[in-house]
Amino acid sequence: MPRNRKRPRRLIADGCAYLWTLRHSHSVGAGGRSCRETLTLHPQPAGTGGPLRIVFTEGPGRYVPGGAPLGSGDVGYTRGASLNLHEPGAVRALLDAASARGWQPEGRQVVEIDGWCLLEAAAAAHAGATG
Repeated sequence: MPRNRKRPRRLIADGCAYLWTLRHSHSVGAGGRSCRETLTLHPQPAGTGGPLRIVFTEGPGRYVPGGAPLGSGDVGYTRGASLNLHEPGAVRALLDAASARGWQPEGRQVVEIDGWCLLEAAAAAHAGATG
């Protein structure tokens, strides 16, 4: 039975548990339609910290899946680092990069981070972890 992509997945990192989801959305602005991937990590048990949202918005030199030929969850620079946000190792690498920049699962407010500032460090860590 295939996994339901809308159901939260569990991740354990440094003794802490998280539930994570990935959502694709669109916005329409002056430049036309734009795709966006939002990775959300919820510290567990619920109430032990506010969610972390890591957002990747399409832009010049960057890609976010919007259909063929890109795979679901793929984000990256057209000439550089990339990750598949459906892979638990990629999610862990982004969580580690956010933590290295000071994010901690404390408080109750949602923290939103531009994923592009984390991508290169996370992609390098993920590549190192997968050999």
